[in-house]
Amino acid sequence: MIPPGSSHEKGEDEAPVKAKRSKPEEAEGEGVVYHPVKLSRSDLYRPPSADELNQLKEAESLFHCSLLKMQMEELLKEVALSERRKGQVDSFIQTVTRLLQTVPDSPEVEVSDLSWLSSAVKVPFLLVPKTTKGKFHMAPPASIDLVGSYPLGTCIKPRITVDLAVTIPADVLHPKDVLNQRYPRKRALYLAGLAQHLASSSDIGTMRYSCLHGNRLRPVLLLTPPCKDSSSFTLRVHACPPPGFFKPSRFHPQRNNIRTDWYTGSQTPLNCSIESPFFFLFVTEAHLQFLSAVSSQCSAFADGVALLKVWLRQRELDQGTGGFNGFLASMLLTYLLITHRISNTMTAYQLLRNSLNFLASTDLTVNGISLARDPDSTPSLADFHNAFQVVFVDPSGHLNMCADMTACTYKQLQAEASLSMQFWDDPTVDGFHGLLMTPKPMIRTSDHVFQLCELVKLQSSCKKLNLLSELMDHSGNYVHTALPFILSLLQRGLGERIHLLTHSLSPEPEWSVESDAPKHKAQPPLSFGLLLNPELATSVLERGPSADSPKAAEFRQLWGSRSELRRFQDSAITEAVLWEGKSMCQKQLVPKQIITHLLQLHADIPESSVRYVGAMVDDVIKTGSEEPSTGEEESLLVVQSYDDLSRKLWRLEDLPLSITAVQGAHPALRYTQVFPPRPLKMDYSFFDRDKPSRSLVPKEGKPCPAYITPITVICHMEGSGKWPHDRLAIRHIRAAFHIRLGELLKKHHNYTCRPGPTHLDVWKDGLVFRIQVAYHREPQVLRESVTAEGLQVVRDNEEAQALEMATIHKPLLTSTLHGLQQQHPCFGAACRLAKRWLGAQLFSDDITEDTADLLVASVFLQPAPFTPPGSPQVGFLRFLHLLSSFDWRNNPLVVNLNNQLTAADYTEIKNDFMASRESLPVMFIATPKEKKLSIWTKKAPSVQLHVLGGEQSHSFPILEPLLSAHWSPGSH
Repeated sequence: MIPPGSSHEKGEDEAPVKAKRSKPEEAEGEGVVYHPVKLSRSDLYRPPSADELNQLKEAESLFHCSLLKMQMEELLKEVALSERRKGQVDSFIQTVTRLLQTVPDSPEVEVSDLSWLSSAVKVPFLLVPKTTKGKFHMAPPASIDLVGSYPLGTCIKPRITVDLAVTIPADVLHPKDVLNQRYPRKRALYLAGLAQHLASSSDIGTMRYSCLHGNRLRPVLLLTPPCKDSSSFTLRVHACPPPGFFKPSRFHPQRNNIRTDWYTGSQTPLNCSIESPFFFLFVTEAHLQFLSAVSSQCSAFADGVALLKVWLRQRELDQGTGGFNGFLASMLLTYLLITHRISNTMTAYQLLRNSLNFLASTDLTVNGISLARDPDSTPSLADFHNAFQVVFVDPSGHLNMCADMTACTYKQLQAEASLSMQFWDDPTVDGFHGLLMTPKPMIRTSDHVFQLCELVKLQSSCKKLNLLSELMDHSGNYVHTALPFILSLLQRGLGERIHLLTHSLSPEPEWSVESDAPKHKAQPPLSFGLLLNPELATSVLERGPSADSPKAAEFRQLWGSRSELRRFQDSAITEAVLWEGKSMCQKQLVPKQIITHLLQLHADIPESSVRYVGAMVDDVIKTGSEEPSTGEEESLLVVQSYDDLSRKLWRLEDLPLSITAVQGAHPALRYTQVFPPRPLKMDYSFFDRDKPSRSLVPKEGKPCPAYITPITVICHMEGSGKWPHDRLAIRHIRAAFHIRLGELLKKHHNYTCRPGPTHLDVWKDGLVFRIQVAYHREPQVLRESVTAEGLQVVRDNEEAQALEMATIHKPLLTSTLHGLQQQHPCFGAACRLAKRWLGAQLFSDDITEDTADLLVASVFLQPAPFTPPGSPQVGFLRFLHLLSSFDWRNNPLVVNLNNQLTAADYTEIKNDFMASRESLPVMFIATPKEKKLSIWTKKAPSVQLHVLGGEQSHSFPILEPLLSAHWSPGSH
């Protein structure tokens, strides 16, 4: 047994910085506390030592700045186990070990005979089929060994789990126990016997069963200490066979250890894989010895594994069935060390970076890797690839450590590693928070999410897909059996519409030792995530091969009755599938139509069992039209009408000065108006004409005329010496331009126009465009004034700022965000959702439309560690997360419009912000044109609203799980 406090534990809590100047004291319940000391003048100004110079050089060459190095060092301190906690763990291990050594013997009985077991303790195994051959009796463990991450020094917080391997005596087992689940059942019986023995001890807190990584063939016993320490850590007890008890040749991927006649009663032979029962090698001392031998050569190994574990946990990739757990992380670093892809002298930072680079560039679904010491006498990688989707072979050469992992999970791991490498070196991105501090739940990572709710339906799926052999491999677990085939089916059907298909990992079940093992259906719904390809995701046509192509039959088999022959404009006659979708709202749900059709056709899963969480904005921002709409069509009509008006304004002649620019300055022109103006068709029978005022007057008894939202358009005139320098005169000139523009538009295009001193209203296509003539020097004229002494002074004032905002900043923002909408089609819908939420929280007067649009734009322009949103609701969720988590007090929000800002600009903005923080707005937003003033939030929100906003940000933790659990079409 590896004793607690052995050499394997050293280094886990060592201080990363050598404390040389004063002796630290250890406070009770806290870490090390360092006291300031007085330095002599010679010590204070002495030149740096060679070690200090090396550290400075390392920080300069390996990190964006020394801050990142310090952040990682502090993170490692935070997740490492304290000496106090280690003492508690060691004490509890010794207590449990002492108790386990006193397990009493019991008479030998049939494996199916449970009469020796108390009714208060259940067997942690689903006994299906009910019986199997073999004898069993309880006996004290042959040995008790500490294994896993704790003795290796790679155990981290917050979930502290310590593994204890209990070796089953050889006389309890039989060499033929590899057949027909005999060994897994005996292991479960042995754990139940241990639980029965420990139940009478007051030194044990709670006892529960679980399954290692969610695999029902690998039950474990979970123990916690009594009283206040019960939730601080968990001791996980594994039952293992004696080393070398079973012949490794019995566990070849192509060997069959499950007899069909025993499992089904049928005599039809089936070839069943038996990799899972051999997974007990995970907890053997051999793995620990192998990892210890390799890791001892690399001083930063434990820290590198810790960082990789944190990276995996933030992406929800390390917990559950088929995840890339901490054991695999340790084995991966060991593989990289053995193959010299990383060196023993690398720092934890470099180990993490090289590990992610390897994952991003290596596809284990095609080219597996092996740690086998003697590959010639063990199964080949090809043998493993024939049996499993992902291959990573352990040092014995007989165990695929990724046996339960699906290809989609590994592709997700690859994609995450590749994305991390992309923003790792970007100096404009906070790499530390993006890599290690930001959680990435599926609901906020994937563009569309759907769930399979009634998992019991997967039983019929296995039958229809003819998966009996695979069902035997998984010991009757129809959820894990059907999952790879469902993923493959969806991958084929969605094709190029998606960049990535992911799925949730079934959690490790836990239940009381007094309860029976939960059924396979007793787990949360299976969630699937889609990372959409915006260019193809909403296409309503699925064009297949030509009618005479050999692939036509395969296409028809995939799509069933939805496939039909169609003739296209290029005269080709091909198989095709046409999905419903007239409006953009309906087109956003094309992936849902594909998913529900394929699952019902091939897997017998009814549409009612599929809960779709994607593109669900139709009821939230419904425009009131007869067809379901989310505003895209209405916004497009406004933009098209504006573009036509803009062209006609440019072509106008007979103007005293030429037009230099026509710019929209209204949210509808950037697709972000919650309710875009809809063309209004006038019913003139409701009005009387008033000729003197050239107006329509509503008749008595007729409905009140509808309100028409004017769409602001700024028309810049060229600079000239003809412009006066008096503010009142400039206003008169602008009014004259309004009159002249109205006359020309009426003359050439017969538009109804209404000129005024401040603007010109133009009735076009059922919309009202409010044209405002602008002179670029007018704000400067407003700032100039003459004192009583006759001196001319220039002072900024609110009038000039308001004019600049209306004629310069807003038009520029509108054109820029219009371009962003062209790059990301869901940007406008995400903005409209955000504004609806702000309105519901009564924040609309304080967070303006322009500010809201900039906040959502930042989610698209600086998405790290995510990809840019591909659906409105995921953009909205990230907007809420931004509001609830961004540190407005200590950081400026930089919105890099058109990617104009450099790394130097980011540094300048940050430095100026820190230097002037007290005089700057509560919510500071910097853009390429406004780096220092945050003109968009200068007046609002206030400090009081900012505090209130912190309370309202609770909408995010409430809404995110609500979306995940309850959102479905028509049930918002």
